[in-house]
Amino acid sequence: MTLPRIALALGDPAGIGPEVALKSALDPRVAEICQLVLVGDRSALEWHAKSCGIEAEIAVLDGFEGIGSSGGKVELIDLDQFRDQPLMPGEITAQHGQAAVDAAAYAVRGALAGHVDAVVACPQTEMAIHKAGIEFDGYPSFVARTTGTPVDDAFLMLNFDGKRIVHTTLHTSLRRSIELITHERLMTVMQATDDVLRGLGVSKPRIAVSGLNPHAGEGGMFGDEEITTIIPAMEAAKQAGINVEGPFGADTMFHKTGYDAFIVMYHDQGHLAAKLLATNRTAGMTIGTPILFSSVAHGSALDIAGQNKASHEAVVEALQRLSSAAGHRRARAA
Repeated sequence: MTLPRIALALGDPAGIGPEVALKSALDPRVAEICQLVLVGDRSALEWHAKSCGIEAEIAVLDGFEGIGSSGGKVELIDLDQFRDQPLMPGEITAQHGQAAVDAAAYAVRGALAGHVDAVVACPQTEMAIHKAGIEFDGYPSFVARTTGTPVDDAFLMLNFDGKRIVHTTLHTSLRRSIELITHERLMTVMQATDDVLRGLGVSKPRIAVSGLNPHAGEGGMFGDEEITTIIPAMEAAKQAGINVEGPFGADTMFHKTGYDAFIVMYHDQGHLAAKLLATNRTAGMTIGTPILFSSVAHGSALDIAGQNKASHEAVVEALQRLSSAAGHRRARAA
């Protein structure tokens, strides 16, 4: 059976992205599960390899069609992003932000055209992207815009140690998150979660849903959003054949067993749990869009760029999950 093809965008070239991409490309675990091609700037990749003391033969491809043709070398689609300006490791610049976005966009378009089965993106630096004047509030909305998907239909699912956490809202203020938690959005996130679980091979998904307020509102004592919005949406989802349970208090929900995914209402409810339980090995998957896309949950670590201190375990986690998802998707299409 042919291994799935996965494009790995280098992320912010001034941070640890190229380092963890290179380490992943050289990891025997990765070679066993997919055909990997890196996407980004060759000079940035070579700088990180030299600075970190990583020995690797790099084969530059003309495009996705050449994946797997280099005889075991690290394959790269070179976007030549630093032809006019030098790379400035550890610094926040518009050029670095533009490079991260361009690499991810190139890879996403490749997946949309069917050249690769999935895309993983190494960490970006949002401040650098904003300096470049690019609208960006996280990879889910970016992937949605790049694939022509309504932004409200794309969600982040964090993956680690067998747990999956889906965020109803993500990079917005808490006040704005509360405004966004509507019946329609809840129905969309529950349907997207059920769909992706089935696509991952879970035949009868069981999904836990958190409340918004402390103790899931405690019957209205600490807020009534559970009563007025979350529970009615859950009842409608059940009528549509989606097995959801709750709402549960977000402080205790993750101890519950037997669930295939947990849906939370806002950023910190999910990220706090993931970063406490699985530091530097959490992968994020964008769900609700037509392509398989994953990223890492940690930052670009500009302060240790080029020091060979970065772990690539989160990238490997993302590659493993997307390789499995791509296999299930192929089986369903057959």
